[in-house]
Amino acid sequence: MVHQFTKENIDEIARILETEAKPLGNDVFRLEVVNKEEGRKLALEIHLGMSVNGKELNMVSVYAQNTFLQLHNCTAFIASDMLKQVTFFGKQDERTSGLIIEQGAGCSLYSNVSEAVLNSDFTKLPEDLMMCAVALSLTESIDKDSFSFDEE
Repeated sequence: MVHQFTKENIDEIARILETEAKPLGNDVFRLEVVNKEEGRKLALEIHLGMSVNGKELNMVSVYAQNTFLQLHNCTAFIASDMLKQVTFFGKQDERTSGLIIEQGAGCSLYSNVSEAVLNSDFTKLPEDLMMCAVALSLTESIDKDSFSFDEE
């Protein structure tokens, strides 16, 4: 299910990442995140309501030095003041992908993760899977049937 971003959602994402959202036409927003201390920067583009074979989807793209990432079918996001990051989620069937953008211009991608991993006791998982399970554990707080981007 595709959810509609609002101007307030885009502004909240920009606030968490300490940047501005620049509209590129009517359905794309670009956010540039810079970490001068560590010499890192990335650009985040949020594509809204793209039509593919008659179906709408949201897509999030990240451009960084030597890196290009895309998360298709973005179904939810969580903007965290405490973690200083925004996590975009794509859920389909029993699989979850998460694209994490940090205020410090870092990013991580966890793709096609099974619910078996997400529902496991993360302390019993191998270290690399533990990191993924913890990072995507935020999805547990999302009820995808009644999800809204609006804060409660």
